[in-house]
Formats: sequence, structure tokens, C-alpha cells
Amino acid sequence: MNITDYILKEIKSLTPKSSVEKAQKLFNDYPITHFNVVENGLFLGSFSESDIQTIEDKTALLSDYKHLLSGFFAEEKTTVLGLLQIFANNDATVIPVLDSQKKYLGYYDLCDVLDVFASSPFMQEESETLVVETVEKNFSMARIAQIVETNGGKLLGSYLSEKKAGNVQATLKVVAQEITEITQTFRRYEYIIVSSNEDDLYLDDLKNRSQYLQKYLNI
Repeated sequence: MNITDYILKEIKSLTPKSSVEKAQKLFNDYPITHFNVVENGLFLGSFSESDIQTIEDKTALLSDYKHLLSGFFAEEKTTVLGLLQIFANNDATVIPVLDSQKKYLGYYDLCDVLDVFASSPFMQEESETLVVETVEKNFSMARIAQIVETNGGKLLGSYLSEKKAGNVQATLKVVAQEITEITQTFRRYEYIIVSSNEDDLYLDDLKNRSQYLQKYLNI
């Protein structure tokens, strides 16, 4: 589905001539982190709730507080992953959407974008989740895909989930009948298996054995 189908216009944008009181009421009426300011169809920026609610002069105009405007936005062609990054970087629940001429089209709601991502084949298709780690100079997405595919698996997708102290972690979504061969090959290429479904099964088995032993000792 096209993500632009989720552009909303339910919450009407304010203008520089809107009062602080009107902006504060808007935040009280809607559970959002930011609202958009538009003039003659052009996006000027967004005010955050934390900034607006601290203004005591309710009769003041928003134009008096232009220095508090944030300029983040999404374009029509922004992907779902790009939108999630904008949401996270700005700690926002709404993102203004602009066309190629920077005209305001509407906004995205975080819940809608999360729903689109959650319903994607990447998330929905039955698969194994594998987290691998290696030194940064040894890291290669091409090699990761090769390891998975040469062992009969299919890589649905991957992303860098952590970088620290010269090491890189990647989270993989893998379709495979036998994950053991894949994990063993990763180890041969000096990748550490941080987490996998195989590990979870192993831990569950240990837990069951421990519970059985405890039950035996209590007899």
C-alpha cells in the first residue's frame, strides 16, 4: 500500500496570527507532541507542546515565538523507514508532509506508520530473527546475504541495530529450514551470534530440564 494514502488533514494547522491560547487548546484537544504552522499553503515549522504550554501570555500571537519553531518534515517520497527515523529523531507523534514545492499537504500520525510497518511482509512473513556481531572492518551486508543464501536460507531484510567500541551488530530476518548451518557459518567468518531463535529454544530446554530436576529433588 502507498504510504501517502495515510496523509491526514483532520487537525487543522494554525497560522502565525493564531493565539497562544488557541494553540494550547489544540494540544488539550489532541494527544500530539507538535502542531504545524502554515501560511498561504507554505509550511513554516512546528511548535512542540512542551514549548507552547509554558507560555503564560495566552493573548500573544504565535508569530512572537518563531524562534521556537522546529523545521522537521517528510516529503511525499519518504519511505516508511525514513518516517520512523524522523519520528524518533524528533521525539514526535506527528510529521508534516510537504510536496516538492514545500507546500503543506497534511501530516502523518505515528500510530498509522507503525501499523503500515507492522503489516509489511518483512514483519508478517514467518521467519527466524538472528542478531550477529563482528568488528566494523569485517562487517559486510553482501557477505551476510551470501552466508544466509549459500546455506539454503532467504534473507528477508536486515538493519544495523547497534554500533559500539568498533563492533557492529546487525539484526536479520531469515527464512530457513535449518538455522544451525547458517549460525555455524557466521561463526567461521568471525561473527558472534548475539541472539537467535535457536538460542531461545536451547534456553527453554535448559529451563524445562531444571524444572524437571527440581521436581525430582522435591519428591
